[in-house]
Amino acid sequence: MKIIVDAMGGDNAPLAVVQGALEAHKQHGTNVILVGRTEEVLRAVEASGEKNLPAGVEIRDATEVVEISDDPATAFKRKKDSSLSVGLRMLKEGEGDAFVSAGSTGALLAGATLVVKRIRGVRRAAMGPVLPTAEGRVLLCDCGANAECTPEYLLQFAYLGNYYAKRVMGVERPRVALLNIGAEAEKGDGLRQEAHALLKAAGEAGRLYFVGNLEAGDAMLGGADVLVADGFTGNVMLKALEGTGKFLLKELKKMFLSSTKTKIAAGLVKGNLSEMKKLLDPSEVGGTPFLGISKPVIKAHGSSDARAIRNAIFRAEEYAASGFISDVQENIELMKVNAG
Repeated sequence: MKIIVDAMGGDNAPLAVVQGALEAHKQHGTNVILVGRTEEVLRAVEASGEKNLPAGVEIRDATEVVEISDDPATAFKRKKDSSLSVGLRMLKEGEGDAFVSAGSTGALLAGATLVVKRIRGVRRAAMGPVLPTAEGRVLLCDCGANAECTPEYLLQFAYLGNYYAKRVMGVERPRVALLNIGAEAEKGDGLRQEAHALLKAAGEAGRLYFVGNLEAGDAMLGGADVLVADGFTGNVMLKALEGTGKFLLKELKKMFLSSTKTKIAAGLVKGNLSEMKKLLDPSEVGGTPFLGISKPVIKAHGSSDARAIRNAIFRAEEYAASGFISDVQENIELMKVNAG
């Protein structure tokens, strides 16, 4: 397994990216190609405590960097020698099994779509983060790649999520739900109502295990394994959850430091608090896949530290080995509105 990594993407690049890649190599033996400005990458390698590149870690020179201020739709075209552009071309040409970047989400999505291409028949690629719930985990699909959607897009997101939950999350029969403002079939706007009808038909045909509409709060209690949403709604939900998690941890810290008694209590539950913090920490997941792209592309958070990059590389390995893309390719005819 060989993972191509955008060494110049993200707020903490290249040091955090290089450190994370070296950690992944050390822990899993992952073969990594770091794409970026060679001199800067080598300095980051030295700053990480390595005098020389370990066997299995390579550098591919790329002289340009896609900045956050660049227009996402055209950045990878204008900067053809950027770490993002070079890395995606390498993935397309089979020089690696997956690509990981903490750079611009818009530029990465545009590049992945136009260079690596979508799976034939998939209308739109979707971002699918895995979120913790009271029962385990739920895949949210989409969370920001497609602000405007059609009912057919949402139907395909359901199938993409279904195959991902089976192959990567290990769920034998994923429960698929539609994110909505109420459980009743007639709830929501026209998009939600039409999508509900398509998903219900797919469920009745035995192609999906559709459990109906689900409100955001119920979804976090464990009502589904796949939660289908347009990118705008999904992104609002995701950001609200991230903010809520930070708020709760901040308030808990404030409470436990308020008196001697609570400080003692904090010591007694320190292990439990660490587990809770870990559960709410996006860095533990590492990255979000672009579902529907013909080869594995993983988006790491822009503020990723070395741990997040390491975990994103692990997710990329897991994704590349899962067989998810083959499942989608083999079942693409079922993912169409007028499937027979």
